[in-house]
Amino acid sequence: MKHLLEFITKHYPWFIFIVYVIMSLMMLVNNNPYQQSVYLTSANSVSATVYEGISSVTNYVHLKDINEDLQERNALLEMEVVKLRDEINEYKLLLPDTAIQPRLNQYKFIVSHVISNSISQPNNYITINRGELDGVKPEMGVVDQNGIVGMVEVTGPHSARIISLLNPNMVLSCKLKNSEYHGNLVWDGVSPEYAMLEQLPKQVKFAQGDTIITTGYSAVFPEGVIVGTVASKASSAKNSFISLKVKLTTNFSQLSTVRVISNNMRDELKELEEKSLQQQEGKKK
Repeated sequence: MKHLLEFITKHYPWFIFIVYVIMSLMMLVNNNPYQQSVYLTSANSVSATVYEGISSVTNYVHLKDINEDLQERNALLEMEVVKLRDEINEYKLLLPDTAIQPRLNQYKFIVSHVISNSISQPNNYITINRGELDGVKPEMGVVDQNGIVGMVEVTGPHSARIISLLNPNMVLSCKLKNSEYHGNLVWDGVSPEYAMLEQLPKQVKFAQGDTIITTGYSAVFPEGVIVGTVASKASSAKNSFISLKVKLTTNFSQLSTVRVISNNMRDELKELEEKSLQQQEGKKK
């Protein structure tokens, strides 16, 4: 306190000068319309700049929330597409309306954020921040806004590890869009941008740029989820089959937000598959 008083006493002429300057400026602005106009214009300009800066910072801080909201909206749209596709297929088969309703709510999506991701290893994996307590279970499919990401391998209470599509252990049943010819999509370990669609019948017709989608033959992914596009034909050791090089639509080097696909009929479908296998084994015996 003593030092403060000494400072004020030593420099009090400057304080008096500053007070007089402020008072003069106030009198000048209040009593002269032109100076008042200049002051208001300048003040508004400064305020606008400050508010614009604050708005930019606020928008940047909320980018994560905005991105998550967009992902949730995309998930809802994808569910609507799946529902409409199933409904159309059912009508094509002329089934009664009672057979359509159970499939309308077959899928739902769990929005998750990527914690870690590898793309350069022989076997790549992804970790997300959602787990068992969020409804995530092993063998659930994972997608992002561009296409297929992988499949859940193991789960913890609040996190899960995903077998990336960039993993030779991940085999995905796919087909050419608008075609019933299907094969197995497998990563060849060369580039994170490409995979191989193998075991396609030789008579299949295709062109560069054709869309590759999931077949829906398992409980992991619904039919029609985009995987990539045909890049070129690859050589095949078997004369009756061909392989296609597929340009993946998912950018694995920039994964941020993904969606886990929960299939409400998953347990029922797995039970049917197990029964079918048991019956086949029984016939062999």
